[in-house]
Amino acid sequence: MPSSDHPHQDQPLLDRGVPLSEASAVMILLHGRGASARGILSLSDELSMPDVAYLAPQAAQRSWYPESFMAPIENNEPALSSALKVVSDTIAKVTDAGLSEEEIVLCGFSQGACLATEYAARNPQRYGGVVGLSGGLIGPEDTTFDYEGTLDGTPVFLGCSDQDPYIPLERVEETADVLRGMSATVTKRIYEGMGHTTNEDEIQHIRSLLGRYVDVPSTVETADDDDDEE
Repeated sequence: MPSSDHPHQDQPLLDRGVPLSEASAVMILLHGRGASARGILSLSDELSMPDVAYLAPQAAQRSWYPESFMAPIENNEPALSSALKVVSDTIAKVTDAGLSEEEIVLCGFSQGACLATEYAARNPQRYGGVVGLSGGLIGPEDTTFDYEGTLDGTPVFLGCSDQDPYIPLERVEETADVLRGMSATVTKRIYEGMGHTTNEDEIQHIRSLLGRYVDVPSTVETADDDDDEE
């Protein structure tokens, strides 16, 4: 059973799509506060991409950490460290199946987006991609984000509203700058008046990112990132 120091260990890991043994790419989906692994797995239906395995770990009590992602780091421990270990363990499951980190896309919404970007920054290497939907790096306003290492050209997509009640726009901008400084290729899209949700343009960008690793059917639209990279 998970202990109070490791609340997320031994929680379910759900899957959808093709088996890992048949996958050309893997997307690890990280849900938001109050949501579920099963819920974020529905994103796979919207994406409709072939040859992709989707894995979604479940947070204990539906929350990866107790306070805002802008709270002092210590206020979110030990849950945050436990959540980061869940991501690490899920990646290990994928690599044990014979795939590389370059075939893994980390994707999260809200709390999950914060977790995905924070994990990548703390564990920099070349990933298949990092997608942060309505989220950003974790820490209070005065945090100095000083991570060592390089993301080695990892494609990163950050999407958020300009009026998100939970995610300050400044933190999304800061996250883009930090990851770009770690040699990620960052595409940032800010949507006017969208609120705390996702939209079809973001789905298209995710399809485009996955399309780098799988054969995309002609019926699936993908976004053109050329004018969006900053």
